[in-house]
Formats: sequence, C-alpha cells, structure tokens
Amino acid sequence: MKGSTKIQPQDVIAPIDRRLYGSFIEQLGRAVYTGVYQPGHPAADEDGFRTDVIDAVKELNVPLIRYPGGNFLSQYRWEDGIGPKDQRPTRLDLAWREIETNQFGLHEFMKWADKVNAVPNMAVNLGTRGIQEAADLVEYCNFPKGTYLSDLRRQNGAEQPFAIKTWCLGNEMDGPWEIGAKTASEYAHLANETAKAMRRVDDSLELVACGSSSMDNPTFGEWEETVLDECYDNVDYLSLHRYYGYYNDDDPTELDNFLGKNLDLDAFIKGVVAMCDAVKARKRSTKTINLSFDEWNVWYHSNDADTKVEPWQVGPHLLEDVYNFEDALLVGSLLMTLLRNADRVKIACLAQLVNVIAPIMTDTNGGVWKQSIFFPFMQVANYGQGKVLVDHSQSATYNSREFKDIPYLDTVTTYDEANQTLTVFAENKHQTDTLDFDLDLTDFTVDHVIDATQFYGYDVKADNRDGKMQLQPLAVNASGHHANVTLQPLSWNVLRFAVK
Repeated sequence: MKGSTKIQPQDVIAPIDRRLYGSFIEQLGRAVYTGVYQPGHPAADEDGFRTDVIDAVKELNVPLIRYPGGNFLSQYRWEDGIGPKDQRPTRLDLAWREIETNQFGLHEFMKWADKVNAVPNMAVNLGTRGIQEAADLVEYCNFPKGTYLSDLRRQNGAEQPFAIKTWCLGNEMDGPWEIGAKTASEYAHLANETAKAMRRVDDSLELVACGSSSMDNPTFGEWEETVLDECYDNVDYLSLHRYYGYYNDDDPTELDNFLGKNLDLDAFIKGVVAMCDAVKARKRSTKTINLSFDEWNVWYHSNDADTKVEPWQVGPHLLEDVYNFEDALLVGSLLMTLLRNADRVKIACLAQLVNVIAPIMTDTNGGVWKQSIFFPFMQVANYGQGKVLVDHSQSATYNSREFKDIPYLDTVTTYDEANQTLTVFAENKHQTDTLDFDLDLTDFTVDHVIDATQFYGYDVKADNRDGKMQLQPLAVNASGHHANVTLQPLSWNVLRFAVK
C-alpha cells in the first residue's frame, strides 16, 4: 500500500499555540491525593509533591493545566483550600461523593504547576456560586496588594500575584449531572455578568465560556447560540468536551471504526466553529471567538469498576482507565486532528493528567508508570512546534460502520522555523499491510534526519502495566527534497528533519 504527502512551507494553517498541549487536574479520585500530592511517600519533596510524578509531567512538556474541575468545581468553595492546613475544613464533595480534606488547594496547585513548568487554566464555580465569588477569586489571585483579599494571599505566603491569565466560566453547565446545572439562558446571563465583574478586577484576562458538554446533548447547537448571543463581547473562547471509547452499539473488536473516531472530532470542531462564526456575522462583529477543547481523551475502561466504589472515601480509585495500544493510536489521531484545526483551537486539555483517565499512573507505595497514551502525547507536545502546515496527503481509504472515507494514512506536519526543524507525525491505520510513505518536501532541503521513531508491534488490547512499551527506531531514506519510509501496520510514527 502506498501513501504520499507534499510539504510546502508557504501552506500554513496557523501558528501553534502551545496551550494546545494542555492537561487537567481535578480534585477527583487519586488525581491529587496519592497522585501529585502524597506527603510521606519516599518520592515526596518538602511540599509533599511526588517528584517522580513531577519528572513524568515534565517529560510530557505540558504548558497549561486546568484546575480544579471538572464536576468538582460546581460545588467547590475556593476559600476552603487556602490558609493554614490545620484550619481547613473537611467537606463532602457532592460531585463525586468523596471526602475532600482540602489539604491541597490553590496555593499548593500554583506551587506544583510552577514545579512542572506549567501555567494555570483556573476555573470559577458558576454552579452553586456566582459573580462575587468569582471576582473575589480574581482579586485574591491577581491583585497586587492593599485590599483584604490580596493581602490575605500575601499573608498565606504568596507575596507576588499569581497573575493567572486564562479562566473558565464554570464547567459543563448544560449537564443534568452537574451540581447547579443551568438552562442556556440562565447560564448565558450569569456567565456574561461574571465575565464583566472579573474583567473589572483584571482587564487582561482571557475567558472561556461553557459550550455544550457533549455534542450528543439535546440542547447542542441551541446552547452555543444562546450563550454566544449574550456573552460574545465579554468572552474569548468557547469550550468543547469530547471523549471516545467503545460505546452503545460498538463492538470491542470493531477496531476499524474505533480508529476512525477522529473524523467525529474534526466534524465536531468544524460544526462549533460554524456556530461561532454565524453569531459573529449576525452581530456584525470584527471579533473572532476561538475554541478551548478543555476536555478530551479516551474514556470507557473504568465505567463498570466505578459503579462498585464505595462513596465518601478520600482519594478513591475512580476513573482509572488502563489504556491499551489501540487507545494510543486513537489519541495520536486525535492530536493530529487538533493540530489540523489549530487556526481555531487554541487551547486543549487532555483530561486528565495523573491517575484519573490519565497518561501517568502512580502506585500508592511504589513508583510511576506510563500508559500507552503517554508516548504519542509526549512526542506531539515536545516536537509539534512552530506552525502547522496544510495536509496534502493521499492514500487509500476505507469505510467503517460509522464513518466513510477514512484515510489509512493519517498525517500532519509542523515546521519550527526558528530551529529549522520539520516534524512529520504519521499513523498507518491498516491492520495488516505496510504503507510505503513518500514525502515530497518541495522547497525544503533535508540537511539530516534528527530522529525517527515508530510505536508498533503490540497487541491492540495490550497495556503498559509491565512497562515494556517503548518507542523504536525507524529507518528513513532522505536526501535533497525527498524522503521515504515504510510504516508498519497499526503504527504511530514521528519523523524529524533538520532542513534548510
């Protein structure tokens, strides 16, 4: 089987916003307790943060982390997580039916984010709280000094403002599962008034309004239109959430359909872009609303186990999907789809980062292990820099139960002009045949191959609990304006060229 692409430096989709490789930490399950924070663990530092987790997060090169939720957000009092730890209240978390000790809160998160070289994407509770509490949080975090809340932050150990730039106005407010769920008109009014108040405190904020929590919700579309009608002038981004797995009538052996689900992601993004632009046209606005895809991943493995977890525990085992090799292939395709839409998707958060539907897992009394999805995410986050180039790839296609014309060759190219580096991400979705991949580099001249790896050869249902999954070297023929490589069946591949 053959496939090809033509790579041209002038064919630019968009510069890459590094926040596209963001992630997410929620006060849920073991994401925080025995995840990022475990005082007394052999790997814990002086702040109680697990250094083995910090090292793994640094490998992923995550630039932005959304916090504190998630469904947890909609009943959370941010004030519970500040001040002396022995004075912090223990609360019932109504979202996940856990006990929240509040030993990890705002200051701990900010300190931990700094240690992993990430900036926060902070979220405000618009479920059970509202305008004043959100404005208060901005004042506490971002106002320099001289007011009660800014001086309270200083008293609690942060002399300088946190200077948090990106803020989410609630979470999944259309979802009937959400504490304090709203109708579209209720949320639109509250979000708009909250945005106005937050900007009065700090006019440099970038604000994300809640889009639909799922395109499967019956209010999808109507929700977006209603929210943007009211909030358009006071927000910068609209959020999207989407998870994939073997759902409903999916057959767990239906791999061809599973690997085509990135087409659903692409259609979802383009549909929401069209909604945003329709409101822009109707308002005769010159402002463009971009997208924050602040929850995405594969999520289905842990659903049955979660129904058996006893409520009201601290840090229970919840949403602990163990990912297999086919999940890694889909995550690779989802990442490439986000890159191909980088002209409008500026922020994205893999949900989540540690233990909870996550690329990084911890053993309570042991170390860290990396899930299968760790590898494609790590490579794209580290090497997908600069600009995304237009995809001119060609290959045979196939049809699955849900999707038509799925290319066997899934690929995207990024160009880091500052470092003269061309990176090609490529996946062969064929289950049995190799793919002869021909790259026409046109105006680029290959100086040398920096690196070439492949991730393949594992049973699609195999996971990495034994730690044996690894990237393998890939032979590439490259000279002048041309390169050629053989992609193995069901393989994730990364080619990096120094060009001139």
